[in-house]
Amino acid sequence: MISQMLLDARRYEEDAGNRIAEMERPAFHLTPRAGWMNDPNGFCLYKGQYHLFYQYYPYASRWDSMHWGHAVSSDLLHWDYLPAALAPDRYYDQNGVFSGSAVELPDGRLLIMYTGVRIEDRSVHPYRDVQTQCLAVGDGIDFEKDGRNPVIDENGLPAGGSRQDFRDPKLIRLPDGRFGALVSNRAADGSGQILLYVSTDAFTWTYEGVLAANHNRFGKMWECPDFFELDGQYVLLTSPQDMLPKGFEYQGGNGTLCLIGRYDETSHTFTEEKDQAVDYGIDFYAPQTVLTPDGRRVMIGWMQNWDAVAVREEAAPWAGQMSLPRELHIRDGRLWQWPIRELDALRQDKVQYEQVSVGSERLYLPGISGRCVDMEIRVRPKDPDASYGKFVIRFAEEGEICTSIRFRPSESTLKIDRKFSGSRRAVLHERRCFVENAKEELRMRIILDRYSCEIFIDGGRKVMSAALYTDPSAEKISFRADGEVLMDVTKYALAVDSR
Repeated sequence: MISQMLLDARRYEEDAGNRIAEMERPAFHLTPRAGWMNDPNGFCLYKGQYHLFYQYYPYASRWDSMHWGHAVSSDLLHWDYLPAALAPDRYYDQNGVFSGSAVELPDGRLLIMYTGVRIEDRSVHPYRDVQTQCLAVGDGIDFEKDGRNPVIDENGLPAGGSRQDFRDPKLIRLPDGRFGALVSNRAADGSGQILLYVSTDAFTWTYEGVLAANHNRFGKMWECPDFFELDGQYVLLTSPQDMLPKGFEYQGGNGTLCLIGRYDETSHTFTEEKDQAVDYGIDFYAPQTVLTPDGRRVMIGWMQNWDAVAVREEAAPWAGQMSLPRELHIRDGRLWQWPIRELDALRQDKVQYEQVSVGSERLYLPGISGRCVDMEIRVRPKDPDASYGKFVIRFAEEGEICTSIRFRPSESTLKIDRKFSGSRRAVLHERRCFVENAKEELRMRIILDRYSCEIFIDGGRKVMSAALYTDPSAEKISFRADGEVLMDVTKYALAVDSR
């Protein structure tokens, strides 16, 4: 039975979404149907289509009482909206249906596990959340919440585990065929841990143990876990809150963490061997992955940052977007990322320059412009025996409005800077990352989609993502260097609708 609250949300989002013009959205990055979007939820392949749900408040472009929005795609680039899937309409989730995941059941139904939030007693403390794990099952469009909800509550917590910070279940299939649910939790030491619950039928759950623990090494609370095998190793993704900076690897605030290691199928323990950031830019959080039918592991994240959400005006028709889907691999002990190969089919109108000399005068090249662009760049010193001071690309440029990428070979640092992108908010606007082995040659693939920039560095060794809300009419792209460099650039326009 669909609740009146969910019916109201569906009617509102359809009307409000139809009033948003196509050019007001990105061409191939998912945005909310209307209003606010954050974490990707329930990313899965079901009955031949990719389903992506998301944290959602349809009534305004700000965070509020969380619903689940819903979209489907056949290629992970072109999305069709489906009606909102969940609303906070039960006593156990009356203050929000928070993040979760989805898995197909053996009988063909789609099962969602999400975090239900209720505030225990407003008279005692206005923000005393009680967070529990709940189920809803359906046909891929309509979902019915399970009468046994919540199916995992504080009675299934280990000693010292917080019932206020207990969320974001990720459903997986264990090697022994059982269902697993990874749930983020705050441990007794105040930092995050990932708990594992197991089930034979996905409806009755038993606590198994701690899969991984933070011990105050990477921020505090860990959110939004994902766990999978990749290239013969196991990967745990999570999003730490309250990070302290650590060199150029980890930035302060809210970030993303990748742990690579070994998984013991008998004891259900994960032994981490490598750690790294997932994205080194401004906007990337809470990623989820899906396995494609041809065996690729593909990741999508929320291309926004809790420390920078004010960059979007509240009067805007939508706020929040998902990242470009990225294929994942492990190479040299690291997680590598690359745009899904389906993007190549959108390339058109190739423009190419080789051995272009770039110096102190700002350089504009005929045919190199646009806001739906896929651009490959190779930069090296003009004199192999002498370096240069700085190389700068400006894009989404019009007059003094621009976003820039700067590389300093003396420091081996690449910086993205959107201070002058037109934002009237003094929020997080810069991020830097260390680029290995780039003094002799810097290689980047830069993808623009009206309201975003994603930079894939050195073949995908590192990625920097940023949302930008400069008017799409600002299309110029320019190049400049302190010293002299040689640049090769290949630019493709990306077809806005190639279906």
